[in-house]
Amino acid sequence: MQLLFVHDLILKGTVDSPAFAGKDKVSYGELQEQVRKYRNYFYSLGIRTGENVGLFSHNSVEFVYCYMAIVSLGAIVVPINFQLTVRETTFIVKDAKMSHLITRERLAIDSELKQQGYTQEVTQLVIADIKLVVEQEAFSTAPALAAGFDENQSCVIIYTSGTTGIPKGAVLSHKNLVSDAVAFRGMLPVAATDNVLCVLPMYHCFSWTCAVLVSLLCGASITILEAFAPKETIAAIKDYKVTVVYGVPPMYNFFVRVGQGQDFSGVRHFISGGASLPEKIAQQFSDKYGQKIIEGYGLSEASPVVALNPVLKPKYCSIGKALPGVEVRVADPNGQTLPPGMVGELVVRGPIVMKGYFNLPAETATTLKDGWLYTGDLAYQDSEGYFFVVDRLKDLIISNGENIYPREIEELLYAYPGIIEASVIGVADELRGQVARAFIVLAEGQRFDKKAVREYLHANIAAYKIPRDFQVVDALPKNQTGKILKRVLREHVG
Repeated sequence: MQLLFVHDLILKGTVDSPAFAGKDKVSYGELQEQVRKYRNYFYSLGIRTGENVGLFSHNSVEFVYCYMAIVSLGAIVVPINFQLTVRETTFIVKDAKMSHLITRERLAIDSELKQQGYTQEVTQLVIADIKLVVEQEAFSTAPALAAGFDENQSCVIIYTSGTTGIPKGAVLSHKNLVSDAVAFRGMLPVAATDNVLCVLPMYHCFSWTCAVLVSLLCGASITILEAFAPKETIAAIKDYKVTVVYGVPPMYNFFVRVGQGQDFSGVRHFISGGASLPEKIAQQFSDKYGQKIIEGYGLSEASPVVALNPVLKPKYCSIGKALPGVEVRVADPNGQTLPPGMVGELVVRGPIVMKGYFNLPAETATTLKDGWLYTGDLAYQDSEGYFFVVDRLKDLIISNGENIYPREIEELLYAYPGIIEASVIGVADELRGQVARAFIVLAEGQRFDKKAVREYLHANIAAYKIPRDFQVVDALPKNQTGKILKRVLREHVG
């Protein structure tokens, strides 16, 4: 297949077939017409090739119109997490050197920008106003992209969630995103007849690449929900006849607890990403609904999907196999490939790997080495080529010189009756250097029996791995994609 620009994907569907099939019903022809109108309007405002344009919004058809119109002008989209505070949002506006910010509602960022020393005027464009203007007025046709503009040009800057510190902007090209969509479709058979749920936030590249770009590439329809609410999402899946669901582990945990046996009878594929899927949740979902969740793996720096379980032969707790055209291996600290069964850092190479971090050459050089993306995840490969992520390199706990992988403990805690969520972190200890501490969420009406839990863990793992203490909490801090924020737990420890 000839490589396309991201905005070319809206041309793949049949003109009269549905591009959006939920509450907002829009055909591919109408999608193309809206993007054309938005493109002309944005050009009239002075948005040009190479400019970084912010996009701060919940999921909507207008989000797609804005994104595609911006990148069709050769400008670069900077999607912003709508949960961020004014200070956090302002940091991204300043770091990306924006002069235009598209928002759902006007943001009170002017004074914060001045305090941070950003003197560039930022024009805020409210989506409702944009929609009204393009309906009422016609604008001159914006020119085509210059002849030298190719697929390697930047398309989007995805700012990392900040779980490890100050957010960094991963710069992805048109080639990165389209290559990932094409490779993903090579492992997951999505067809033009499918209706794909988009409930995860579009500002995150898991949702954008898989639920939006792959669907457009296949000419499929997309059902957009603004945000996840368990009962409302289940109702939408049934009412709109959704056939492909992309979710994160907390979503599937809710489905197990509040769903009914026939709720998902029309769904062909359930895919999980964003965070590791606990085996207990995967097994309970399979037992209740008779379908397996297909787990994959990715990161913003890789557009994002790197690996996916084969649909016909998934393995619990595995992230699956590398996507077609993507090289994945497990490396030792010197970058040498380790044999199957040995734990090392997961590294990735291929057309999906980012161009680098925006204006951060030192950080880019640390993460990209000889064409390989160093993910920071510890993993091993089995004899059949499946990869298993053990933990984040930064989350590794070293106690008395012994390595402790929090995920191993978390899996056991998830499997214990009455525990619905668990997270383990390392805390400082004068004698051992570090020890493990567990945070757990109990099911309603359950009491925590520390002695019983410790005895259960003693029967399953070595004594040095057992957390020194356990803290019962009402909920674990998470970002919008369901990833537990261990940084917040560490800050809570002090």
